[in-house]
Amino acid sequence: MRSYFDCWVNVASALFSQALAGEPELAEALPAPFEAKAFGFAATLAGDVQGRFAVLIDGAVLESPLLGEGTDQRGGWKELLREAADSAAGELLAKTGKKCHVVAFEEIAELGHAARAFNLRSAERVWSVLVEDEVRLVEAERGAELNAKAAPTVEAVRQPDVAPPALSPGLELLLDVELEATLRFGSREMPLGEILDLGPGDVVELDRHVADPVDLIVGDKIVARGEVVLVNGNFGLRVTEVAAPRKRLESIRCLF
Repeated sequence: MRSYFDCWVNVASALFSQALAGEPELAEALPAPFEAKAFGFAATLAGDVQGRFAVLIDGAVLESPLLGEGTDQRGGWKELLREAADSAAGELLAKTGKKCHVVAFEEIAELGHAARAFNLRSAERVWSVLVEDEVRLVEAERGAELNAKAAPTVEAVRQPDVAPPALSPGLELLLDVELEATLRFGSREMPLGEILDLGPGDVVELDRHVADPVDLIVGDKIVARGEVVLVNGNFGLRVTEVAAPRKRLESIRCLF
């Protein structure tokens, strides 16, 4: 089922291409630092889906007359993003039958939570765009509440006196050991000659698509995979899958 986020990406891609000079494309990408102070707008939605949907844009985009010469670029972006927010609600209704509307629309300077990253790419420039999606289906939240209320019935069937499995002898001593974790975006084999010829501005293509999950590595073992997000200005990893505990423990063997 389509989400509000999916509808917004579809609508915004079409709007940006039609309304902005040079017909720039919006494509999902890895988070990247902004060149200038960011600006953006947050929409508060109500209806069958509710929550906050915010878009933060690299402030360097205001230096380019994407909305036309002599135009208030910041004001134009506000109108454009408001149109995208309203149109996404309309597309959500058409695709899923779920109703929602924008009840508040305000300017913001930063995001409060992890975000999805995009590139707005023209023929000459690339600007970073971050999207924070906190929009949720109201029925799903109600279902979660009902499940929570039903939980005591399930708990009554469980054995209350069964203790969790004990850790292996001596393993408790290792739980406070600090280990270095590394994110691996991809790899590539290169001849030494090519490596020596590298210089500023060169691009090294990796063996992984931008939408593929990245690896979290401890020692020489992959302990988890996930997607890169931006959290309060820092890179982060939203974990989508983890290795079994035994596999994760194997990653520390080479460290002792």
